[in-house]
Amino acid sequence: MPARGKHRRTRMSSLARGIVAAGTGGAALALPIVGATGAHAAQPTQAPKAAQAAPTAVPQVSLVTYKVAEGDTLSKIAKTHTTGDWKKLYNANRAVIGSNPAVIRPGLELTVGTKNGQTPAKTAKETKATKATTASAVAPAAAKTYTDDLDGWIKESLDIMAQQGIPGTYDGIHRNIIRESSGNAQAMNNWDSNAVAGTPSKGLLQVIDPTFAAYHVTGTSLDPFDPVANITAACNYAAARYGSIDNVFGAY
Repeated sequence: MPARGKHRRTRMSSLARGIVAAGTGGAALALPIVGATGAHAAQPTQAPKAAQAAPTAVPQVSLVTYKVAEGDTLSKIAKTHTTGDWKKLYNANRAVIGSNPAVIRPGLELTVGTKNGQTPAKTAKETKATKATTASAVAPAAAKTYTDDLDGWIKESLDIMAQQGIPGTYDGIHRNIIRESSGNAQAMNNWDSNAVAGTPSKGLLQVIDPTFAAYHVTGTSLDPFDPVANITAACNYAAARYGSIDNVFGAY
């Protein structure tokens, strides 16, 4: 027997009509039905991407550097590239320069300031995640340090000599220092022929001023009593005249 109402349209509940009406003619806001369970429970609709806030820029700080040229001094660099305070410049670059601010070698890269830029917000997360890697890549390597004694002076001089192609060994330098000054960096000869001529021998390796000036090595102090500058200049002179300080066994 035919079922009654076979062709009648199923009546829609008032709740269903309400949902359809809300979705007519615009974006519908789907609300979860209280008490709904299982895979068919209504879920909140994700907000359209267009409605999300646009990324903003975040500040980024980068270093301003200067590569030391031959003849440069900290004072000169500070006056040209900073506020003029060479001590502040030295403190900022102590790890690169080392313990002696008078010794700045050509080729050293010094930090002389910073500058601000802008980084898109969408890359800020990546920047933060790689901050440690980036910092280690741009940070200068810790400078080699030397003790402030005869051993440290000789070792620092040897490193400078190696960079400048000046021959010599620790033993050769030490042997000549002990003979010439007994390791006294302030030693000065006031009685020999050089002293009589008005150019007394000075420092660890007893160098007269004209010789020191002629064989001074760029990047070391201009003070002939400075132990590292004195050793390096004397070894430079000995290399030119005797082939190496190692070949010197007496007055030279």
